[in-house]
Amino acid sequence: MAYTKLKARIHEIIFEADTKAGKNFDIVLLILIIISIVATMLETVASIKLNYGDYLISLEWVLTIVFTIEYILRVYSSKKPISYIFSFYGLVDLMSIFPTYFGIFYPNTRAMSIIRSLRLLRVFRVLKMGQFINANDTLLGALKQSRSKIIVFLMTVCIIVFIVGALMYVIEGKNGSGFDNIPVSIYWAIVTVTTVGYGDIAPITPLGQFFASVLMIIGYAIIAIPTGIVGSEMVKESRKEELSTQVCHHCQKEDHKRDATFCYNCGYKLD
Repeated sequence: MAYTKLKARIHEIIFEADTKAGKNFDIVLLILIIISIVATMLETVASIKLNYGDYLISLEWVLTIVFTIEYILRVYSSKKPISYIFSFYGLVDLMSIFPTYFGIFYPNTRAMSIIRSLRLLRVFRVLKMGQFINANDTLLGALKQSRSKIIVFLMTVCIIVFIVGALMYVIEGKNGSGFDNIPVSIYWAIVTVTTVGYGDIAPITPLGQFFASVLMIIGYAIIAIPTGIVGSEMVKESRKEELSTQVCHHCQKEDHKRDATFCYNCGYKLD
């Protein structure tokens, strides 16, 4: 019984932002995350690393150990640990501590600890910024709902750049304009269709310039399509009822209605 109460208490503190203890825990956690991010950035500055490198590395290890203990407690207090581990925040929490340990073998990878900045998304839950919570949920929901359309769209774009790249190789390959092989030509097609235009490779024949012009025009249309897809889904998501920060103890699902008694996903009674 005591074991169950302890587990429930830990869950309440580290997962919930609606309680005083949970809010205080998350505020301290956010401060530590910010300190870690600043330390990671400063470590890449040569002059600072020369004078304070050892201190920054020690600080990084201390914070990583703290985040590791926190991650273990999150797994321990979850009713279904697997649900938390493979949730969005669970994966972010895990990836945020991985670079430091991996840096033992490959020191340069410690810079990837900057991924901890994703954990700052919790600030919206901690400070109860309802409009920002809803905006975050709306964006994530829209991206989730439109993923199948986006995948089809990206596959179509890939087919276009493959075909155009091969075509430009046939047209420009023997003219010394830089289209020496199909992979390089595909690289040029990607740069052109995204309207980046580095200018390191450019067609010199009239026919090649014609196809390049067509691809540039297509590029403008391609940029607009995903914006429209996600935008339409965001309109749908914005019409949904305002949700709370309550996390289901059983399946780790969020986004429950404020007056909900049971989880919409598993039916488990909410605390």
